[in-house]
Amino acid sequence: MHYPLSPDVKPEFCTTGSFMRLPSSRDGAKVAIVGLPFDTAASFRVGARFAPQAIRQASMLLFPYHPVHQVYPFEDTRAIDLGDVPVIPHNIHRSYDLMQASMQELMAKGIVPIGLGGDHSVTLAALRAAAKVYGPVALIQFDSHTDTWDTYYEEKYWHGSPFIRAHEEGLLQPDNVFQIGIRGTLNHPGDLEASLDLGYRVVTTQELRRRGTADVVREVKAVIGDTPCFLSFDIDFVDPAFAPGTGTPEVGGLTSHETLEIVRSLAGLTYIGFDLVEVLPPYDPAQTTSLLAATLIHDFAALVAWKEKTAGQALYGQFAQP
Repeated sequence: MHYPLSPDVKPEFCTTGSFMRLPSSRDGAKVAIVGLPFDTAASFRVGARFAPQAIRQASMLLFPYHPVHQVYPFEDTRAIDLGDVPVIPHNIHRSYDLMQASMQELMAKGIVPIGLGGDHSVTLAALRAAAKVYGPVALIQFDSHTDTWDTYYEEKYWHGSPFIRAHEEGLLQPDNVFQIGIRGTLNHPGDLEASLDLGYRVVTTQELRRRGTADVVREVKAVIGDTPCFLSFDIDFVDPAFAPGTGTPEVGGLTSHETLEIVRSLAGLTYIGFDLVEVLPPYDPAQTTSLLAATLIHDFAALVAWKEKTAGQALYGQFAQP
């Protein structure tokens, strides 16, 4: 049987509970969906623990073929959905251990995990796993916040600190880190400088619009090259008009169309993992946010499938250009 199941084989509403009804195992898997439903490191709204299942439900609206990258993302990668890591809601450190073990086991087998968060604290567990397997990695972070704040009420581990903790733990190559889409009000004048002091490259939404997507993408590709790369996508990168279901929305972001365009243009890099975080289904009863998240997961798998299929050689117009 071929996966994902087409709606002309079984109606979309007849779901197995997995992303696009993917199986939990099959030989030769290159991509694995993993739910990371931890949200008690959030500073304001909670509810991202419900995101993995909401995103899976929204994925029923997607079709198997990716017309831009000209691949079947989940069939070409023989993708699987392993369900959710059994996190411990009140204990971030034990949850980190559980999430790291799951992601590390996949990476050690050469499988690219796509994590469904969860608040943004879960990315630290994924980066710990990546560093164990690949050494320090490159990072592309789509976000409206840098998440390099040191503490919150004297707590060092929360959803605003994963990328300062990752730096301290030596999980990243600082000169290969891009934080894209940063915007909004700040607590202090030096908040952005905190990332710059770590050696990270910060591209604000204002700069992204001024320079244009193509120019920023060229820089990302030129700098990162073939370095193993983790892509972390906070849904609040997108303007809340298009993704209202999130924990700390910031106005003035990109549209869903612009968001898909920049992600799709990043074909050709060596991705070793992805996550998508900060979707809060209770704040978006229309499921628009979950549908965008599911579409981005489809795109992440397409980036892996395209790399596998073409070995990074340009196959089509603007999206594959360096």
